[in-house]
Amino acid sequence: MEKDLSSYRKSYEKGELLLKNAPENPMELFQKWFYEVDNYFVEDETNAMTVSTIGLDGFPKSRVVLLKRYTYEGFIFYTNYNSEKGKAIAKNPNVCLSFFWHGAERQVIIKGKAEKIAENLSDGYFESRPRGSQLGAIASDQSKVIESREALESKLQALEQEYEGKEIPRPEHWGGYIVKPVEIEFWQGRANRLHDRIRYTLQEDYNWQVDRLSP
Repeated sequence: MEKDLSSYRKSYEKGELLLKNAPENPMELFQKWFYEVDNYFVEDETNAMTVSTIGLDGFPKSRVVLLKRYTYEGFIFYTNYNSEKGKAIAKNPNVCLSFFWHGAERQVIIKGKAEKIAENLSDGYFESRPRGSQLGAIASDQSKVIESREALESKLQALEQEYEGKEIPRPEHWGGYIVKPVEIEFWQGRANRLHDRIRYTLQEDYNWQVDRLSP
């Protein structure tokens, strides 16, 4: 099987990112970009991001998850701590997040360290989820081999009966991570492949060094 993709072309002409307009803190630029994409461009899920980890087998692995909150401190998402990504983070907390917003021709790449958030924060978010999602977090032994789809659905049905009319507690193995950035790169597509790239690097005094990179 072979397919030649060398003729695929697209000209990026929807915006610019100039160093003189870059704020001192990258989270301010992220907030601005996120707002603009969420409000002015047709995207399936603006908060969909790729999380890359170094697995226990030594290979990098990427998967898409949903960003649930961001602050000046970092980026928060939720998952099963016993999953493949959870085990990878436990061994090596250095991760990479990336957003690609094709409508706006923008990309954001974030290097940072992941750590578990406080249990009460995970409790609060878990309580806000639909009951189906709560039960799904209990039913799924994420990343483990299962016998069949039917076995998973049977487990969910049993849990629905067990917790009918009852409050569903957050499993101890499920909760949030915050990724505290040490480097954030903003990419804006430009014509002739001369894209704008602005990189923020965290310094020892917790200020950010801002550089323009060659495309």
